[in-house]
Amino acid sequence: MALRVTFVAAARSSAVLAERFQDDRPLDQAGWDEVQHVAGGLLPLAAADLRYCSPTPRSRATGDALGYAPLVQLALRDCDMGRWNGLTLGEAMAREPGAVDAWLADPRATPHGGESLLAFISRVGGWLDTRPVEDGCRIVAVAEPSVIRAALVYALKAPPSTYWNLDVRPLSATTLAGQRGRWNLRLDMAAAA
Repeated sequence: MALRVTFVAAARSSAVLAERFQDDRPLDQAGWDEVQHVAGGLLPLAAADLRYCSPTPRSRATGDALGYAPLVQLALRDCDMGRWNGLTLGEAMAREPGAVDAWLADPRATPHGGESLLAFISRVGGWLDTRPVEDGCRIVAVAEPSVIRAALVYALKAPPSTYWNLDVRPLSATTLAGQRGRWNLRLDMAAAA
């Protein structure tokens, strides 16, 4: 028995503003325009048996704009970055360079007082492994790029350091097929953006 889980990366909040840890900004006009530009290619995913999203405003708005009417899943929230929430990587590095270096080097490190990279990957993987397994079931989940990277590392049983080498573009789609503990990456869906 196998299912397909397609992750759609949320549209960006702004092409101009820097990416921030646990960014809770809503979609701006540029984000809405991007969604409208690629909607035709992503609309067929609305036929999925189950539709979910991360709790961020831009993930919810992206899912709604694509007609998914997704159910919010707290397990798909971004990594808890503790006192670095709302900062860019550069801002965190300027304030605590040693702590950022430790966090980037050790997947168990939590110098920010939040969640470790390993715990984040495990949380997202736990969500993936607890999806209902019905042969042929199709699931779509709109999530932040970081959540999708965590799901890929988990599904492929890759070393946690692989997380830093994955680039998930806004409004791209990535499909995992399989079941608990046995996932395959499907590259048959073209990137939307």
